[in-house]
Amino acid sequence: MLRERDSALREFGCAKTLYISDADKRKHFRLVLRLVLRGGRELGTFHSRLIKVISKPSQKKQSLKNTDLCISSGSKVSLFNRLRSQTVSTRYLSVEDGDFVASARQWAAFTLHLADEHCSQGDFPPREGYVHYGSLVQLICTITGITLPPMIIRKVAKQCALLDVDEPISQLHKCAFQFPGGPPGGGGTYLCLATEKVVQFQASPCPKEANKALLNDSSCWTIIGTESVEFSFSTSLACTREPVTPVPLISTLELSGGGDVATLELHGENLHAGLKVWFGEVEAETMYRSPRSLVCVVPDVAAFGSDWRWLRTPITVPVSLVRADGLFYPSAFSFTYTPEYSVRSGPPGASAPAADADALLESIHHEFTRTNFHLFIQT
Repeated sequence: MLRERDSALREFGCAKTLYISDADKRKHFRLVLRLVLRGGRELGTFHSRLIKVISKPSQKKQSLKNTDLCISSGSKVSLFNRLRSQTVSTRYLSVEDGDFVASARQWAAFTLHLADEHCSQGDFPPREGYVHYGSLVQLICTITGITLPPMIIRKVAKQCALLDVDEPISQLHKCAFQFPGGPPGGGGTYLCLATEKVVQFQASPCPKEANKALLNDSSCWTIIGTESVEFSFSTSLACTREPVTPVPLISTLELSGGGDVATLELHGENLHAGLKVWFGEVEAETMYRSPRSLVCVVPDVAAFGSDWRWLRTPITVPVSLVRADGLFYPSAFSFTYTPEYSVRSGPPGASAPAADADALLESIHHEFTRTNFHLFIQT
């Protein structure tokens, strides 16, 4: 699924079908998307991450000895419902206009978190590990950040929720989401769809087996792991006719040195010699090392304001990459200058601090003895 995000526009395109023959023995594949603008200009060719081929859901009981198909906490999943196994009746759990809906048009990716059962009501910090049936989980939309209440995930077999199964969840398994609480001895309340709405369904206890609850078709969901790849770029300042791909991606930052001389190494993918590192609106001296590494000199803090000597709060600037032709690639990283003040008075003739400075700055002129650097990832 291709999704375009803009302040005034959010569109998407879906590939409806994908066929892999039984004779094809490949284990993974990639999707390749070539975008062409109106007028014939090629925007670029974009690649997905590796996609695992799953011919059919595993019928074996899963264990942590083989985690290839298991779903871990913090991973992205999608959920769909298919009434009477008919493809035309498929509905995907999605989010539209701030509400959870069952959409026939598009699916949404959710981050599946294990929640701590022992925390107070409304406070569910995520936990690490593989997700097991019977665990308390929370679904968070990766695009909007909207969440469903914490729910207990149950395995489904023959339209029944199995209340005593605690094995790891596997790809393409059928599952149900039970809301905690409810009267003792009842079947429980489950996440359910009604046409395009998402509602709650009151299950019935199984009359013959106390460890099962009777569901309807609309309360049974199929779970599948998903991956998303985002490419950010801006052509507002560029007059290039070259494709924007391959888009450089930054994965980590590594700071060396400090004080007057500090360097920052950027690790990532698709890096090349035609890129420069920018700190906000300040270009940094950049050196190319490899397609996975760029090194730059951290600009002096004075480049971000003439009154930096009297700065009492950190300065945070975004880190981005700019191609030689002006194409701008933003990143999720920022760089923060944190000042430390000395106890020595300033040199004769130093300018006085601002009128609203605190009592300490009013009595003593402070200068920077050095600058500490801190890196932040904006999430």
